[in-house]
Amino acid sequence: MALEIERKYLVINDDWRKGADQGTLFRQGYLLGSEAASVRVRIEGDKANLNIKSATLGIRRSEYEYAIPLADAEELLNNLCQQPLIEKVRYLVHHAGHEWEVDVFSGDNLGLIVAEIELMHENEAIDLPHWVGQEVSNDPRYYNVCLVKAPYKLWQETV
Repeated sequence: MALEIERKYLVINDDWRKGADQGTLFRQGYLLGSEAASVRVRIEGDKANLNIKSATLGIRRSEYEYAIPLADAEELLNNLCQQPLIEKVRYLVHHAGHEWEVDVFSGDNLGLIVAEIELMHENEAIDLPHWVGQEVSNDPRYYNVCLVKAPYKLWQETV
């Protein structure tokens, strides 16, 4: 079984940019969501994938990912996925022996910046960079599948 162990944090300043790569544009959408899993279509630069992820709350989830033709992904995103699509640029940042993924969202999630780190096991020790703040791994609002239904811009309107 494929397994993802990932922690997610809010980014509190722009210092991460000093060590970041040039970033890759992501467009992704969800074909369906159930109580058990989500099915995602993602275009990442010039690659496309179909992803199935368990709808488990927390840092440990089942995840399966398969390459698909780019043209198929475009068609799925435009015609079959829930709207709005998730749009973001992902930057890779190396810190203390780990690779961090910093997602800078746009579109309906403009203003949201989240850092994720994938781990080998749940209790793996990590050195948090000074540019990360609150951990949101257990807050479903920050799951991309939830950002489609309740985009970040709506959170701002209720504050």
